[in-house]
Amino acid sequence: MTSPTVLSIAGSDPSGAAGIQADLKTFQALGVQGCTVITALTAQNRYALGPIDYASPSMVRSQLALLQSDRPAQALKLGMLGDVSVIEAVADFLAGYSGPVVCDPVLIASAGNNLFNGEVKAYLAKLQQIFPYIHCLTPNLLEAEALSGGSLRSYAAIEEAAKTILALGPKSVLIKGGDFSDVHFSQDYWTDGRTAFWLASARYPQTYRGTGCTLSSAIAVGLAQEYSLPDAIVLAKMTVNQGMRLAREAADPTKLLRYAGWPEAEADLPMLGQCPFTYGVPRFPSCDDVPLGLYPIVDSLARLELLLPLGIKTVQLRIKHSATLARDIQQAIVTAREHGVNLFINDHWPLAIRYGAYGIHLGQSDLDHADIAAIHDAGLRLGISTHSYAELARAHALKPSYIAYGPIFETHSKSMPFAPQGVERLKRWRKTINYPLVAIGGIDQVRLPDVLTAQPDGIAVISAIANAKDPVASTQALLHIISQNTESR
Repeated sequence: MTSPTVLSIAGSDPSGAAGIQADLKTFQALGVQGCTVITALTAQNRYALGPIDYASPSMVRSQLALLQSDRPAQALKLGMLGDVSVIEAVADFLAGYSGPVVCDPVLIASAGNNLFNGEVKAYLAKLQQIFPYIHCLTPNLLEAEALSGGSLRSYAAIEEAAKTILALGPKSVLIKGGDFSDVHFSQDYWTDGRTAFWLASARYPQTYRGTGCTLSSAIAVGLAQEYSLPDAIVLAKMTVNQGMRLAREAADPTKLLRYAGWPEAEADLPMLGQCPFTYGVPRFPSCDDVPLGLYPIVDSLARLELLLPLGIKTVQLRIKHSATLARDIQQAIVTAREHGVNLFINDHWPLAIRYGAYGIHLGQSDLDHADIAAIHDAGLRLGISTHSYAELARAHALKPSYIAYGPIFETHSKSMPFAPQGVERLKRWRKTINYPLVAIGGIDQVRLPDVLTAQPDGIAVISAIANAKDPVASTQALLHIISQNTESR
């Protein structure tokens, strides 16, 4: 399979820390083909910015035309454009381009100098003419202040500035909060006018160059690889966090990010939420007392009672509608406890709290309405369904007892907007998170051995038991496969 091509239209940084040099490092690290159109040659190092030679619009047009005829890009990253005539050349190209475009509106160098030619108001006015082509605009705080005309001294002000910037034409905006005065977190805010989220990561005490270039180019990579924009943003944030973490661990005095391939460490995973984060998110109780193992999901009290004596350690009761819902949940909790089985109640968290369930399982839409603090205060375990990087970052923000990932294979148990993830992505999830990991979706006796190679902590099954001619025999067969795999490790 040919890897996608991502094109960076930006300036050159001879120190290698930012600009097209940082973009190319990002492209290579994340596994795409990188091409560049150079808009300016700068003379700079870690401490100072010297002369700038801006490319002629004819040279920019020629670069774009020849690249598009030979290596058409699946996504674009725009960085330093520098001159109004260059913006006009890029605007003409964007008018005929149909792929996703990410724009880092570079205005000021780390040394404090302007990275554009002429007067700021005229340059910003011309830059805004290309905003309707932009899928994601990524200003830092100073750039967001210049674009919105406001002073961003609070998180509420950042949210208002994003609305103002959206009105200028981009399809979405990600305001980077690395320069905000929050001692615990670096928090970014994204919105497309319909949905919004905050993304928080632990703040590093040292400032690293090229983070903005790397972030925007990594977002473009994610979009070229057909991730959703929220997923691409989370992956990009992980890429930047990884680069800073590795540089810090190596005590690198150059303040250069380290590019080390696809980010897979939980330490680099940001937290995603609807509000800015405060310090000290409490963790939910762990499931370490009993391994999750085979994890049947059943839709009735009768089916639950059929499976409890078979040796399962974990089970989920998923009843969507029942005239006797409260009574069924209460009886299920009592019966599961008598058999020494840990029972998770799907969705109905008030009843789970009332009757003292072992745990509650919530889907992503359930998180919008559940009282997470009440569930935590009641001492229940919490499991959360995830299907994408953005959903994983949202789950990570809640510090759950386990995370479920799927669908691993095609499933007809419920309507799924997500394509099958496959075992290889499950293995990547296993590398990324330290939470207990539950695999779910289309898993049966034939597919189970392959899934077990990813070493999940739990195997959630629905149809393999519910649709079996003999649910008891099917459950026992699945337990036997898991037992054989565990013994062979």
